[in-house]
Amino acid sequence: MDTNTKLIFSTVFTSFFTFQLLFHFISYWFSAKVSPGFNSLSFEKKIEWNSRVVSTCHSLVAGIFALYIFFFDEAAKADPLWGDSSFVKVNISISSGYLISDLLILILYWKVIGDKYFIIHHCTALYAYSIILKDGVLAYIGNFRLLAELSSPFVNQRWFFEALKYPKFSKANVINGILMTVVFFIVRIVSMPPFYSYIYSVLGTEAYIRLGFLTQCSWISTCIVLDVMNVMWMIKITKGCVKVISLIRQEKAKSSLQNGKLD
Repeated sequence: MDTNTKLIFSTVFTSFFTFQLLFHFISYWFSAKVSPGFNSLSFEKKIEWNSRVVSTCHSLVAGIFALYIFFFDEAAKADPLWGDSSFVKVNISISSGYLISDLLILILYWKVIGDKYFIIHHCTALYAYSIILKDGVLAYIGNFRLLAELSSPFVNQRWFFEALKYPKFSKANVINGILMTVVFFIVRIVSMPPFYSYIYSVLGTEAYIRLGFLTQCSWISTCIVLDVMNVMWMIKITKGCVKVISLIRQEKAKSSLQNGKLD
């Protein structure tokens, strides 16, 4: 086993072990310390809470690291298809460890947090990551896809507010909802046209042909599967956002009406 392979396996294992530790032990202790409402949650809510704490931790690490690589890693930027970046391999190894950990948690607590779309998402992403780590190709592409993780902390925070029964119209909830919608839209939807334009621009090139038929199909098909889910989630988020805005307007109208009657 060469040094590169050892680095990948050790990073995936360390990541898996760390996220398991976070879920089973650290999140319980930390959440009870920072949020008094955590202890009053049901067993089922605590399971999902811990799962989302782990998700947020992974998203912050992978998303910020991906952002740094996107702007500053010349090895990945120089050749998006064949550029060999150690930073990208480390980041994808961390994410792979997280996905394996989360898959195990989903299976163990299927009746509580089981979701077929998450299984599809995780397995699809793991397959794509395995190609990048095994063959040393598409490093820049894999890192670009990891930028989508920057939206997850806001999605998870929305659930935390809901679990703690924060008022829907509270300032914190509304601000998080706006940020969630905007960031999700930017990193998961707005990024699609330039991404698929790039795929179109390299079709038939020597670098693309060298990837081989299996890698070509795997690259494009996994991205399509993930983006279909991103569009589905964006529609769901947008509907929720429109509903909240509508309710806020109704509340303001009622308040104005009541003030008018008092006058």
